[in-house]
Amino acid sequence: MRVRRAFSVLRLPFSGSFRTTDNGERITLWAVGWLAVAACGGKPHPPGPVMLAADSVYRTAMGQYRRGDFSHAREGFTLILSNPGSDALTAEASYYQAECDYANGMYLEAAREFRRVADEHAGHPLAPDALLRAGDAQAELWRDPELDPEYGQAATATYRELVARFPGSRAAQRAAAKLVRLANMFADKDYRTGRFYQRLKAYDSAILYFRGVVADYPQSRFAPQALLRLVQIYGVLDYADERRETCDHLHRYYPEAAGLAQTCPVPADSASGR
Repeated sequence: MRVRRAFSVLRLPFSGSFRTTDNGERITLWAVGWLAVAACGGKPHPPGPVMLAADSVYRTAMGQYRRGDFSHAREGFTLILSNPGSDALTAEASYYQAECDYANGMYLEAAREFRRVADEHAGHPLAPDALLRAGDAQAELWRDPELDPEYGQAATATYRELVARFPGSRAAQRAAAKLVRLANMFADKDYRTGRFYQRLKAYDSAILYFRGVVADYPQSRFAPQALLRLVQIYGVLDYADERRETCDHLHRYYPEAAGLAQTCPVPADSASGR
């Protein structure tokens, strides 16, 4: 109980003066300023050093983290990282410090710290999860396909790295699903751009974007819609061969595409022969 009470008191700012005992398990902290003891009838006085066990600080911080008290939990994890004698807890403290940043919407900071855990503690059990969460933090910075996709591209690269580095991990399995979601967002972005050019009757540019959706994201839900738009454009431009080939592709690979029967009706002779 004394450790927990001491830790809660030391939510004040701290400065310097960190040291450990020979076994590297305890932290000495000097609080900055004066502690008021008016409730006891005394006068403010400078505190002495407060000894805290690193594992106790970690347990207290984890309790705060689980309760959603991310700001105070982060203070505890930072405290452990500030002490050079707490190497055994560095990976865990760094990981959960990043989780606190993520929970507080500090995605850039979280991504950097998660990345550091994955790179500096590559053999630690938390390394795959750290890489996954680094990608998650980057993805949080690109939630609208109409925005600059820089962070979406960074998240994609991070997830792919995770799958390559830790292929058998549960984190890699989760990353695969997240890659599908990001691919849909990229396809959405290119599809919207193609529609923009189509409305402007800038058909050459529209064709390039719609073809890109099909070539780069064939499994996305936007691929069949991009093909249908191509059929429309080819009809306007009187590109009969391209239109026919695109309809054939749709019937073969996307037979359930919404609007296919209207845009690419099956010829009567073909229907009767089936």
